[in-house]
Amino acid sequence: MTPPPQPAAARHAVGIDLGTSHTVVAHVPLDGGVADIALLPLAQRISAAEVQEQPLLPSTRYQAAPGELGDAWRQPWPAQDATEQTPAVIGRWARDLGAAVPGRLVASAKSWLSHAGVDRTAPILPWGAGQDVAKVSPLQASSSYLAHVRAAWDATHPDAPLAEQLVVLTVPASFDEGARALTLQAAQLAGLPRVQLLEEPKAAFHDWLVLQGSQLAEQLQDSRLVLVLDVGGGTTDLTLIRVEAAPGGGLPLLTRTAVGEHLMLGGDNMDLALAHGLEPQFAGEGQRLPAARFAQLVQRCRLAKEQLLAANAPESVAVTLLGGGSQLLAQTRSATLTRDAVRQAVVEGFLPPAQITDQPARRQGALRTLSLPYPADAAISRHLALFLARHAGDQLPDTLLLNGGVFHAHALVQRLTEQLALWRGQPLRLLHNPHPDWAVARGAAAHGLAQYQSKRPPALTGQAQTATKTVVPHIGGGAARSYWLVLPGQAGAAPQGICLLPRGTEEGTRMVLAGRRFALRLGQPVRFALVARSQGSAQAGQIVPLAGEGWVELPPLATVLPAPEGRATAKVEVQLQACMSEVGVLELRCVDTRDEAQSWLLPFAVRAAGPHPHPLPEGEGAKPTADRSPSLLWGEGGVRGSPLDAAIAHIDRIFGNQGQDVSPKEVRQLRATLEKTLGPRESWPLPLLRTLFDALLARAKRRRRSAEHERVWLNLAGWCLRPGLGAELDGWRLQQLWPLYAQGLGHSQEGANWTEWWVLWRRVAAGLDEAQQMQVLEDVAGRMQQTVQRGAKSRWGSYDDMLRLFAAMEAVPWQYRQEMGRWMLERLKRPDEPPHTWWAIGRLAARAPLAANAHLVMPPEAAQEFLQATLAQDWRKNEPAMFAAVQIARMTGERLLDLDEAQRARVLDKLRASGAPERWLAQVAQVQEMNAEDRRLSLGDSLPPGLVLVG
Repeated sequence: MTPPPQPAAARHAVGIDLGTSHTVVAHVPLDGGVADIALLPLAQRISAAEVQEQPLLPSTRYQAAPGELGDAWRQPWPAQDATEQTPAVIGRWARDLGAAVPGRLVASAKSWLSHAGVDRTAPILPWGAGQDVAKVSPLQASSSYLAHVRAAWDATHPDAPLAEQLVVLTVPASFDEGARALTLQAAQLAGLPRVQLLEEPKAAFHDWLVLQGSQLAEQLQDSRLVLVLDVGGGTTDLTLIRVEAAPGGGLPLLTRTAVGEHLMLGGDNMDLALAHGLEPQFAGEGQRLPAARFAQLVQRCRLAKEQLLAANAPESVAVTLLGGGSQLLAQTRSATLTRDAVRQAVVEGFLPPAQITDQPARRQGALRTLSLPYPADAAISRHLALFLARHAGDQLPDTLLLNGGVFHAHALVQRLTEQLALWRGQPLRLLHNPHPDWAVARGAAAHGLAQYQSKRPPALTGQAQTATKTVVPHIGGGAARSYWLVLPGQAGAAPQGICLLPRGTEEGTRMVLAGRRFALRLGQPVRFALVARSQGSAQAGQIVPLAGEGWVELPPLATVLPAPEGRATAKVEVQLQACMSEVGVLELRCVDTRDEAQSWLLPFAVRAAGPHPHPLPEGEGAKPTADRSPSLLWGEGGVRGSPLDAAIAHIDRIFGNQGQDVSPKEVRQLRATLEKTLGPRESWPLPLLRTLFDALLARAKRRRRSAEHERVWLNLAGWCLRPGLGAELDGWRLQQLWPLYAQGLGHSQEGANWTEWWVLWRRVAAGLDEAQQMQVLEDVAGRMQQTVQRGAKSRWGSYDDMLRLFAAMEAVPWQYRQEMGRWMLERLKRPDEPPHTWWAIGRLAARAPLAANAHLVMPPEAAQEFLQATLAQDWRKNEPAMFAAVQIARMTGERLLDLDEAQRARVLDKLRASGAPERWLAQVAQVQEMNAEDRRLSLGDSLPPGLVLVG
């Protein structure tokens, strides 16, 4: 991605703070000065009858029902992608509507945009909403807020469209490269093709700097290290900035020296904490509110918190939950939230006293909901201690700047300053931030102005020259992290990394790994596993073990690079070049060593999510060759070595282009031959499996040479691609595999081939999309019924295998799974129905999907009939029914998915009476990870070593 050209028609620098809770816009004329920075009034509907301009636009979107809002959703302008059938509003009215109907409210889209555990481009918000609610993706929601900003700007500046201005968009300093890339994509979808990214703590500090005017040098003369602590609605950002006197006087030299790791902890968590505290008053002691009511309570607590933490706050606020339908008044309840209680909960819950040697707890805390990956420890003070221990050493910060609406609460400010003074052994200076709600937007505008003026011709005259005297100084520091390409280590050793971009590299500086040569495959999937580190120093090209703490896995660079025209594949020798672009994202480019004009820019794989390999998996990425130069993705997809060469040769002997004289026995023994070469297939790691699959896929045309060839190919291909996702480019692999479904079997009279056919598609089912799964589901359902009717005479393989395949269809709407589950319950009334049917029912109605997004799970009310059926069984004699009950009643911590307490208590009682394993009891009683054996039982197959499923 090349730096966006400076718009020739730009007349303003515009800073946009796309916040978790609010969006704010500031602007300044490019021929003016920092004293001219102003906020953009953002027109938004505040009720069905009124539109107002306000400086804060709540970052919320309400997905209304058709006709619910009349024509009001069209003014002041329609939300992006809203239609007559899917009306939506953005801003304050959306927030107020969502407080009453939380199931239609899209909130915290920014947090979702940084959540690598979901597909951020899929329509999943509002999270957990019913089928009657139109959903949008985190990317689409974020884009719609920016589109609203663009419409508001263009309405007030018709002669200077926002797309033509110098636009600076802020992101948390802790955003990884995937989240940054998605933020840029959101801006492009909103009609803003040229924006620059700026870290929010730097922007907040920029604002403080410009407010000092000519007194800046004097204001900072006693400061050596500034800590900027920015607590927003969804994230906590930590940044250190070193202050040095400039040679010969003048403005001080400022260098950002460290940023914290991504910490999804902010005002949203505080709202959750308050809601948890009030819940017993609404639900009863020991009881939980239904998901929709609890979401409403969270929204009410947020509003109450803002009132009680504001200046001149009242002593208390009533928190009221309305009932629903005909019980509107009868179910309405109120509780009192006091100012002291809020401050106690927020201060002691999020800033408890800590030692400088403390570290955050790793266990999962109570503030888990919305399926967002909140940190295990909510104590910001302990995260701060760890950050300072890693990055400040003995020189603790002497100056503090706080930003974020939560710091309107004096008690939080007091606790923080006292804590830092205690660690430091003496007081530190607190910089005054007069407007923490919009400092980031103002600072972004100031940054844009400073950038513009630094590039202006030196011949300035008159008023324009005077205006430039009071500008913000540059904050140096370059890349906040070092970036590394993962190389596999020796067997049993930690992987190694080669440094692509050292920490501190200035934006626009391109680092060339001149002493290294890499082999790059074209026309085949390639994957570059990347990690980053925000501490330590390194040089480009340096290779170190990726051991110890501080390494953070990034979204990989994964793609299929085009081969030369007329060739299916090719291999070229390339040189790697890396830079932190001027728009604020990492770029990695492969340059052909024979033709430097030929290069390939590698994109981040941020679209898909879900199951993922263990961080830093061995065998991924690159492998040193004989000349000690790392070779990227050499050979058949990623791993190279003599055992693999021999394995590929074995595959080629059976399925290669040249028809070889091989006996049916040799074909049947291919798997055993591969195990003799590579070891037991259960131990084959993910990179090796995908390499073997790529070899099989390249030879798929020869799979029909005989019935034996077809059976062996189907068996091995399914094993090597299971569970259909988990490695980058598995989506591409499924695209290549899927056309084989329409081709069907070449030897369709062979029942054994049908069995392998069903097993293949069950093993890769998690990687199929909804339409593909629906097609498989319809085929399987028809053949299952015919198999039942024909009994042993069926030629379509095993009924059990078709049953397992059907149960693996997690991406289809749950109503289809409910219908099939009811058919299975009818079948279970027959004495000859196999026990695997109970396993299938448990999978169909499970609380936690093994691979799909959680919004596809059958809702609790629909799953109850299947739970009741399992409870009617004698679990001492029917273990599959007991395991099905565990899957249906399993506790996830997600209110929208979990059964109520009474139902789970009944399951627990029966589990104890039936002598169930302790691990099954634990899964129903509390949020627990599945162990490998239970995951195998649920999936109906083993997983590749190192692969972790979301469930």
